[in-house]
Amino acid sequence: MALPSSSSSPSSPPPSAPPSPPSPSPSCELRFDSGRSSLDLLATAHPGERLDSVGRLRAWLVGSGLVPAGTPLRDADDSWLAEVRELRGHIGQLVRGELDGRPASAALERVNAIARAAPPAPRATRRTDGTLARALHADPGCRELLAAVARDAVELLTDPVARSCLRRCEGDSCPIIYLDTSRGRRRRWCSSEVCGNRERVARHRRRAAHARA
Repeated sequence: MALPSSSSSPSSPPPSAPPSPPSPSPSCELRFDSGRSSLDLLATAHPGERLDSVGRLRAWLVGSGLVPAGTPLRDADDSWLAEVRELRGHIGQLVRGELDGRPASAALERVNAIARAAPPAPRATRRTDGTLARALHADPGCRELLAAVARDAVELLTDPVARSCLRRCEGDSCPIIYLDTSRGRRRRWCSSEVCGNRERVARHRRRAAHARA
C-alpha cells in the first residue's frame, strides 16, 4: 500500500465529539438521588407519573428505604396510590412554598397531621451468615408509610443545615428539588447524566452554531 506523500499538508485534528445526548427517561423509571425520601417522592411526578401502578409503588417503597426488600405489603391497592400522590402534592406545595418564601399553610397542616401517626417499627433479624438485617415488626399499612414520609419532610424543613442544602435543578424545565451535599455546594443539576449532559449538549451546539456563523 502506498504511503501518503510527504508533501501533503498535515490533516487537522478531528473535532472533539459532542457529549452524547441523554437517553430518554421513561415515565416508569424511579430515581432515588435527591437525598431524602420526601424529595424522592416529589421526583415521581416528573417527567410523567412514575407511580402508575401498585407494583411501581411497591418498588418505590423498597427503593426509598421505607420498607426492606421482601416486605409483603399485602394490603397495597389503588387506594394507596391515591393517598401517596395526595401526600406528594402537599409536600410539593410545602417545600416549594418554603423555597419561594410563600408559606403554604394548608399543606403544612396536612403534612403535620399525617406525620402524627407512628411510622413502621423496625427490628433486626439474624441472617444465615450471622449478620443482622433490617426487617419490620409487622406488614405496614398505608397510614404508617405515609407518616414516615411526612416526618421526613418535617425533619428536612425544620433542620437549618439540611434546609440550607435544598436546591432546584437548573436543568431546562426540570422541577426536581434535591439536597446539595457536594463539596463547596456547587451541584447544579438533579443528575449530571440527565440534566447536566443535556446542558453540555446544548452548549456544544451553541458553540458549533457560532463557529459556523
